[in-house]
Amino acid sequence: MGIKARHFGLVGVGVLVGVAASFQLSAHAQKSGAPLPLDELRQLADVYGLIKTDYVEPVEDKKLLSEAIGGMVASLDPHSVYLDQKALRDMNEAVQGKFVGVGVEISNEDGYIKVVSPIEDTPAFRAGVKPGDLITRIDNVPVRNMSSDEAIKRMRGKVGSKVTLTIARPGEDKPWVVPLDRQEIKVVSVKAKMVEPGYAWLRISQFQENTLDELAKKTKELYAEQPDIKGLVLDLRNDPGGLLPGAIGVSAAFLPQPDQVIVSTKGQVAESNQAFYGRREFYAQRGDPLAGLPAGLKSVPMVVLVNGGSASASEIVAGALQDYQRAIVMGSRTFGKGSVQTLRRLSADTAIKLTTARYYTPKGRPIQATGIEPDLRVDESAEGDLLNALRVREADLQRHLVAEGDKKDTPAKDQAGSLAQQQRALALLKDRKPLEFGGNDDFQLAQAINHFKGMPVQLAKGVPDEDKPVPAPLPGAEQKLPELNAPPKK
Repeated sequence: MGIKARHFGLVGVGVLVGVAASFQLSAHAQKSGAPLPLDELRQLADVYGLIKTDYVEPVEDKKLLSEAIGGMVASLDPHSVYLDQKALRDMNEAVQGKFVGVGVEISNEDGYIKVVSPIEDTPAFRAGVKPGDLITRIDNVPVRNMSSDEAIKRMRGKVGSKVTLTIARPGEDKPWVVPLDRQEIKVVSVKAKMVEPGYAWLRISQFQENTLDELAKKTKELYAEQPDIKGLVLDLRNDPGGLLPGAIGVSAAFLPQPDQVIVSTKGQVAESNQAFYGRREFYAQRGDPLAGLPAGLKSVPMVVLVNGGSASASEIVAGALQDYQRAIVMGSRTFGKGSVQTLRRLSADTAIKLTTARYYTPKGRPIQATGIEPDLRVDESAEGDLLNALRVREADLQRHLVAEGDKKDTPAKDQAGSLAQQQRALALLKDRKPLEFGGNDDFQLAQAINHFKGMPVQLAKGVPDEDKPVPAPLPGAEQKLPELNAPPKK
């Protein structure tokens, strides 16, 4: 057995050393770097050989190598992942705005799967799944230390098939078992309506391939209905992001000059250091989906609504419009997902999604792990920002990438205080219907309309008067904000 093991080990070493040599040549062709660590590669080959010879049952080569690649990539940060054939297909479907599943955005936390946000009008949303819920089992299979990619695979399936989630909620003694029917999830990227005469609401729920086409259609309909719009609310709450061209195009739709930088990136290789402008070539490959937009979009007073579920592409838009003082950003600090994932093909049907750079706003502010801080902090309801206690942000994720220049991770949360806040929030939210963004009970939207009208805006609780931000008045606002501009009470 020992001779056989050594034989397999040597074969593995030969293969990996050969691969290492080709990689090393490729790496030197791109840049002068250190040679690959042959001792560690030999150790990897030895482990491979031992598994092939000594493991209790045969293991396919493809499985071993795929798992090795997956583990290597997943160890980097929460957003780098190996995509096998099915995962790559699922990702492409999601980008197109449709997939079969239950409708939850998830992340890993302490070895479990945590719900970042349920997607509106999906099985999970209708069943009452909330941000902060921990999925502990999928079809009675424990998810402890399961990757989010594997969890997504298990929750997806055929239309009409059933999946059962076991959910633990902070503050509740017993787990909650939720049977769900999978359905085709069609994410409507853009919604719009007139909230009241003169004031429009435009919501982007996710940045997809068709977002700019939908944006153009909806804004044209708004201005056809009411040409003299006095204020427009761009709602990016719970928008998890999506495609970069969509974020560039949405920003360009509202900025007056196409030569303005929307976002920049910095990474290790030259191609990762770029600036992206509001010109057509940066948001569309052919044609211009933004051609013929209503001229009023360039100057209409704007408020951008964000919260802890606003991530990635939505943070790029909020940061650009904030930096150019084109809009007032209102709500709570965003998620902080400011890293670039690049798809690198390994074969015709496999790839890795690799973090290659960090995003920066036009003024050079980092987004990664810090997010976008609103100009006006406004709670999600008159009673307070209950859901914020349940949300997980980028800085809470294990192995999250820190902002450039930071040497240490963001300090860990006060677990006792965090648990107390979660329990209070869950108690208050227990019998409350899920918030309908853009509905009659949308508190933050109502505060945005108050801002346009120059009426008092109810800011977040617990913010001292002297610390409350006072944004510059929006062009075309009906009057100043006396409550915000008044001297602080002593």
